Amino acid sequence: MRNRTDGELMKLVMNKHHPALEELYDRYVKIVYAFALKSMKDEQTAREIVQLVFTRLWTTQKGYDPSKGAFVNWLITITRNITIDCLRKQRRENENLHFDSNAWEQSFVSTDENPDAAISRKWLGEQIQEAYLHLSESQIKLIHLMYWQGYTLSEIAAHTNEPVGTIKSRLHQGLKILRKHLTSLREG
Repeated sequence: MRNRTDGELMKLVMNKHHPALEELYDRYVKIVYAFALKSMKDEQTAREIVQLVFTRLWTTQKGYDPSKGAFVNWLITITRNITIDCLRKQRRENENLHFDSNAWEQSFVSTDENPDAAISRKWLGEQIQEAYLHLSESQIKLIHLMYWQGYTLSEIAAHTNEPVGTIKSRLHQGLKILRKHLTSLREG
């Protein structure tokens, strides 16, 4: 097995040849583990990612295509994708997906010594808060998750068990309402 190329080994893995997977594991476990550990900063999670990567190699239907680049690059791409999935899962588990109005209000408190800047920032916060009165709770939560916590539409849809189209529509309507009321406050 040791004299076979990565591509040859991967073809054998696709045919469920266990020693080929073991050889690829021996060749690349340190690289995969190092990448996962650097990204996750946790040994246990890095070990889990290693297991997921090599399980993916064993179960993949597509396999490795040597014409698209080196095997190690393909393997690191798989590792990166699994690591990103783990990071997103951790973030969802660690964060409460709820609107914290106190934290939101604190973002408009200025530590600026310039009184004009502090007053302007406070006024803007009050205007946005007043415009929020015209939104539904679900629209407020959606805008908070999207713009203040950095979740994607897909992540929000998965968390709320709603179609992405529904989330997009709710976001669009909420932003339209905010724009309308903020514009009228500026003009008034």
